[in-house]
Amino acid sequence: MKKENHSSDCSQSRFTQGLPVVNHHAAGIDIGDSKHDVAIFDINGDLISREYGSFTSDLEELVAFLKEKGVTTVAMESTGVYWICLFILLEEAGIEPYLVNAKHVKNVTGRKKDDTDSIWILKLHSCGLLQKSFQPDLDIRVLRTYIRQRKKLVSLCSDTVRRMQKSLELINIKLHLVISDILGKTGMGIVNAIMDGERDPEKLLQFKDSRIQASDELIVESLHGIWKEEYLFMLKQNHHGYMFYQSQIQECDIKIEGVLLEIAAKKQNGDISNLQSIKKNPKKNDLTFNARPILKVIVGVDLCNVDGMSEVSSVELISEIGTDMSKWKNSKHFSAWLNLVPNTKITGGKLISSKMQKKKNNAGQTLRMACCNLSRSKMPIGDYARKMKSRLGKKGGVVATAHKLSRVIYTMIREQKEFNKSLLMEDQEKWKLKKINYLEKELIKLKKAS
Repeated sequence: MKKENHSSDCSQSRFTQGLPVVNHHAAGIDIGDSKHDVAIFDINGDLISREYGSFTSDLEELVAFLKEKGVTTVAMESTGVYWICLFILLEEAGIEPYLVNAKHVKNVTGRKKDDTDSIWILKLHSCGLLQKSFQPDLDIRVLRTYIRQRKKLVSLCSDTVRRMQKSLELINIKLHLVISDILGKTGMGIVNAIMDGERDPEKLLQFKDSRIQASDELIVESLHGIWKEEYLFMLKQNHHGYMFYQSQIQECDIKIEGVLLEIAAKKQNGDISNLQSIKKNPKKNDLTFNARPILKVIVGVDLCNVDGMSEVSSVELISEIGTDMSKWKNSKHFSAWLNLVPNTKITGGKLISSKMQKKKNNAGQTLRMACCNLSRSKMPIGDYARKMKSRLGKKGGVVATAHKLSRVIYTMIREQKEFNKSLLMEDQEKWKLKKINYLEKELIKLKKAS
């Protein structure tokens, strides 16, 4: 609100109300499945709302209309996946797209219509009241697409394995009681032989690997089955499904390797001779190529040195956050975006709530998964994980450890520093001394009491 004073015989004050316009060449779009409503300001400052379809020709016409009207920035809601195609076309046209959280653009009037929603979005965006959601660069977005597809395939593959185990249980093959994993050399050899028509336990025993600790007699007993045709049919189909998903995962790995090499080539001016694929024997659900040296070139530091971070988790994390840490003010903002900190609500100087937000963040979920077993580690972060687990419980300890890990990774990438375990070991030693002092005091109290 601006106050203007005018000197005259009688004092007079004039007030102008309204928020200042920050984005003069802005537009607001209400995204839908079948149509998109667009709102802009005309030359006279009046609002114009137009409706477009969702076909490619309609989207191209929409973008052409915005360019013709001189629009330089557009705000849109993050509705499902309907925004992605328009987002890409706007970027290619040189118009800055703002993907905003639907919670931030709720129409306070309570009237819910598509055209009024687009106008409300425009009003908020023109006044600079909307904050864009994080989106990585184009190369990272391509990598993210392949990585997310791979994660879905791994999940589907796990379902087929469970169904395979159920089929074996239905024909009373108790293989899971004598070997730890049916996907190993012994398990898959026996399953393939059963599908080829072999029923003799003695002949199935020949697929036993030398590393299996169970005795031959026990394995033979576990292979006496009740051979029902319908359950064998289920086993065959589930096995085929498993092999199909495995082949698709390998295709994803080829694409992921190609994208990573393209990004690394841009970092090294086209020279990737030192990053040629090295053959390796991948473990279950591991990448089929050596991603660690490629990732180090892209990020600048080796994330795999961080306790709990494998090749897969490192690639998944970078595909979600990119390599530009300047998009977050500091590590606290980064951890909050990952949903690894409580959502504190304070009113009247009092804390009324500190619950975690109910939202899914793929990068934060990756760090949580990396920290699930860190309480068993003998490294310094393992001590921290155990301390948090004893204080906050299993779930809270995992979140707290993931928060610690996020701040470490943020600092590594932002300042281009390798992981230094000695700094964590100093904190570990301080914590141990503090614990020893506490226990000594408790012992003195007990001696006095006795």
